[in-house]
Amino acid sequence: MAQILDGKATSSDIRNKLKVEVQELKAKYPGFTAGLAIVQVGDRSDSNVYIKQKLKASTEIGVDAQYVKLPQSSTQAEILKAVERLNNDPLVHGIIVQLPLETDTEVDSHLVTNAILPEKDVDGLHQSNAGRLSRGDLDNCILPCTPRGCLELILRTGVEIKGKKAVVLGRSKIVGAPMSDLLTWNHATVTVCHSRTADLKAEVSQADILVVGIGKPQMVKGDWIKPGAIVVDCGINSLPDSTKKAGYRLVGDVDFASAKEVASWITPVPGGVGPMTVAMLLKNTVDQSRKATEAAGGVDEWKLNPLPLELNTPVPSDIDIAQSQTPKDIDILAREVRLLPAEVDLYGKKKAKVSLQVLQRLGSQKDGRYVVVTGITPTPLGEGKSTTTIGLAQALGAQLKKNCFACVRQPSQGPTFGIKGGAAGGGYSQVIPMEEFNLHLTGDIHAITAANNLVAAAIDARIFHEATQSDEALFKRLVPTAKGKQEFCKIQLGRLKRLGITKTDPKELTPEEVMQFVRLDFDKDTITWQRVLDTNDRFLRKITIGQGPQEKNMTRETQFDITVASEIMAILALTSDLRDMRERLGKMVVASSKAGHPITADDLGMGGALTVLMKDAIRPNLMQTLEGTPVFVHAGPFANIAHGNSSILADKLALKIVGEKGFVVTEAGFGADIGMEKFFNIKCRYSGLVPNAVVLVATIRALKMHGGGPTVTAGVPLPKEYTEENLDLIEKGCSNLIKQIENANFFGIPVVVAVNSFATDTKAEVELVQKISREKGAFDAVICTHWAQGGLGATDLATAVEKATEQPSNFQFLYDLKLSIEEKIETIAKKIYGADGIQLEPLAKEQVERYKRQGFNDLPICMAKTHLSLSHKPELKGAPKGFVLPIREVRASIGAGFIYPLIGTMSTMPGLPTRPCFYDIDINPDTEEIVGLS
Repeated sequence: MAQILDGKATSSDIRNKLKVEVQELKAKYPGFTAGLAIVQVGDRSDSNVYIKQKLKASTEIGVDAQYVKLPQSSTQAEILKAVERLNNDPLVHGIIVQLPLETDTEVDSHLVTNAILPEKDVDGLHQSNAGRLSRGDLDNCILPCTPRGCLELILRTGVEIKGKKAVVLGRSKIVGAPMSDLLTWNHATVTVCHSRTADLKAEVSQADILVVGIGKPQMVKGDWIKPGAIVVDCGINSLPDSTKKAGYRLVGDVDFASAKEVASWITPVPGGVGPMTVAMLLKNTVDQSRKATEAAGGVDEWKLNPLPLELNTPVPSDIDIAQSQTPKDIDILAREVRLLPAEVDLYGKKKAKVSLQVLQRLGSQKDGRYVVVTGITPTPLGEGKSTTTIGLAQALGAQLKKNCFACVRQPSQGPTFGIKGGAAGGGYSQVIPMEEFNLHLTGDIHAITAANNLVAAAIDARIFHEATQSDEALFKRLVPTAKGKQEFCKIQLGRLKRLGITKTDPKELTPEEVMQFVRLDFDKDTITWQRVLDTNDRFLRKITIGQGPQEKNMTRETQFDITVASEIMAILALTSDLRDMRERLGKMVVASSKAGHPITADDLGMGGALTVLMKDAIRPNLMQTLEGTPVFVHAGPFANIAHGNSSILADKLALKIVGEKGFVVTEAGFGADIGMEKFFNIKCRYSGLVPNAVVLVATIRALKMHGGGPTVTAGVPLPKEYTEENLDLIEKGCSNLIKQIENANFFGIPVVVAVNSFATDTKAEVELVQKISREKGAFDAVICTHWAQGGLGATDLATAVEKATEQPSNFQFLYDLKLSIEEKIETIAKKIYGADGIQLEPLAKEQVERYKRQGFNDLPICMAKTHLSLSHKPELKGAPKGFVLPIREVRASIGAGFIYPLIGTMSTMPGLPTRPCFYDIDINPDTEEIVGLS
């Protein structure tokens, strides 16, 4: 007499254990949820019963189950759309489509089940999961629920499967085929039988383990079964039975009465496999939610496959190195860093946009360690901040096997085609493909150009229309009557509110209120908004507009800036989400009225339209280093008049993705007195992020220039002072390095000096810099050769940075926002630059007073000064003393959220040199290979 394999009792035991597991996961991971979505098409009564059972069981163990019921009239496209929505929902870890589908239209059920993401396919029906199961890759696939339940019942008999002869009767993709695979990879010898099998009884009678799912009631009789066999009956059929209240009884594919007399173990029907299917559905869901949470939280190291470097001496050109490396397809890299397919939008094969939904999915996870790379005051000899940023990221990620993201700015095409060249790093520490990095990338800068120039066009159009129309005419056009109804749009209601007008019916406004509403009344002398172009064009630094015959007497002088100087670029870098971006864009002040009131983009009615133009640009761009480690490229605000850092969103995403033990290396523009100071006082204020370490980059040659070394002329060999040992020049030049170490220490963050070493540096020179750095407050000073050796040449730096991030941090801002604008400017000038004080010129004083009246005093300060000196004079190297900082003008980027004083003459539109970089840039028309980029 067979023992009963009780599916009810076993499934109850499994569900109880799952309930405990869910509770433990919620305690371990704050915010943990296990989400299951059940999609039903139509209203089949049997499907309704099964779904009710699944929903009830989900609730019992703590799984959040949602029921998506689609009408019988649903088309295939509508069903796929529902599945796609669930694929993109980070709170859904498992999706099942209840089969069979009940539809009025033709629907391919295989297409529907294969539309579910493999990692959410808790029914185990996706071809990817089926393929892995058939290959024996059991650890990397989701097992189908019914076969997994059958296997669990077999295992609970205590009978060893290994070496047994198993017969599976039935070959369906839901039960038979995967069951045979499962038994095979558990080392049974398996025969699959079906309705066409010759002498079926003889085949079945050889089975030590028999699994039946043929769909024919009571087909397998007791005399078919080998004595002592384990019999698992997956069938469920109804037979007429007048003795039952329902008029029928449920039976399996095995004749239970005769089979139990022969078998050693047997499942009943009902109460056998059925309850196990539900239990395994829930187990698959909990397993997938746990895996998703652990992967998202950086519990494990990424399964990153670094790209090997072939180092050559002498080091080839940057573009030759970049083109000699074959980058991974970006979707592969995205999977390696545990991004979900729904979170990655591919732009070709080597770059992608990453969804901000990642922040929601990983919201409860702890951030990684946050490192900012800055430098001494720049010189024409270069310090290599970008190269060091990438080299350090390669060292941490590819060499030390840490989860590590680099976050860098997107370069402007102005410098790329002008004199500076690109900004992908250099040598064996670069972002690739460097051509795509340096050129259009994903169009973010073009989006900024379009949005900025839409504002400029709106300003002059509004001035024109206000000058040529009466209040009544303006009102009729601004608030038109459509289909007999006149009403304000949403953005106009916002303007009314700012004006203090509470009326919402256009007909109720008084003539005075109409005038207030329609007339922005620009004071043309206060217009600060310029047109932009991402090209160095010196002849656009001052232009006259409005010379067309239709704009007679409406001319005014204005200018073009380079696109990266646009306030919209600064907003992109400082925004926290789409809602915040919408608010910031609307708050941009473009001018003042003749009454002294600020005029905003929302007053012009365009905050929403600007956000639409920027909706894709807000998502960071995913690329990779030469060694295949991940990089976010996002935003590139002009480092002179804006804050010169990549985006807050890129840093936030990266910090979540790397996990608690990972690293994010971000770069600040220009020297520590500009980029780093703004990173701390502006970027960190708005992000709420606290950095763990500063890397301060210096070169021996640049320090020699700060020490009084001779002028360097492009195209002329370097003077011998830069190629021969000269300890005296270095010691004098370290005055700049010492000041920048001091500047970093003002913020309470450990500083690691990275001596970016060249072949001409002597041992005595680099050791002197190390000694001075450590004596003057650096946590450590490390020699690195990442330009020539990639990540391998920055491993000592990476080790030092890791140790620095373990030090206690005492981060603090340099000034209190409540101080007056003048006091905040003076604090920066004295503490960071070493000035004796500041001198506000009359125009600057007037502007400061206006901003105070308009309520903008409590914003951080973004100093706009030369990057070539700690002072306002580019020729003053080292650490100048005894100077007063002249403040020529003070402007405001209200949407971005800072006040920017102008020190000296600041050009916001670079010019082309006599011989621009574009002389060397070309393309091979046969291979489409780009040459000459640097």
